[in-house]
Amino acid sequence: MPHFERIRDVVSGPFSLDIIQQRASAGWRMVSIEWRRELPDSETPSEGAWGEDIPYGLRISEDGLRLEVDSVENHSLMLMMELLGQDFSYSAIVSSLNEAGFRTRDGKPWTRVAVFNMMPRLIEVGPRMFASEEWRSQQGARAGIQHP
Repeated sequence: MPHFERIRDVVSGPFSLDIIQQRASAGWRMVSIEWRRELPDSETPSEGAWGEDIPYGLRISEDGLRLEVDSVENHSLMLMMELLGQDFSYSAIVSSLNEAGFRTRDGKPWTRVAVFNMMPRLIEVGPRMFASEEWRSQQGARAGIQHP
């Protein structure tokens, strides 16, 4: 199975065909072009415009090229997952999150609806979370078990 490398060129000046020719001669193949403009207040985003939020628990890396784990949001996801696994009610999960000082991404206290809306994200991150050393050590510490 072939392996691929990807890079991203940030264009800060006028567009030039030179960069395309340089990349092509080095074996690169263009796979997409992303366009950006400031939207006037009187205009709504067009169909197909990028409008998705960054998934909860992730943030844009400092170099702006990838997503990386946001430790605070990841801890709140782990707490939600742990409490759901223990069959806590949404109200109890909300109380635990807020008492631990966790807030939603927009800085507000957690609500039952906000926790409920995290269910698809918890399903998505569950396999990665359960395989993490942090999860195993956290669960082991609660049960008095040492993991290798």
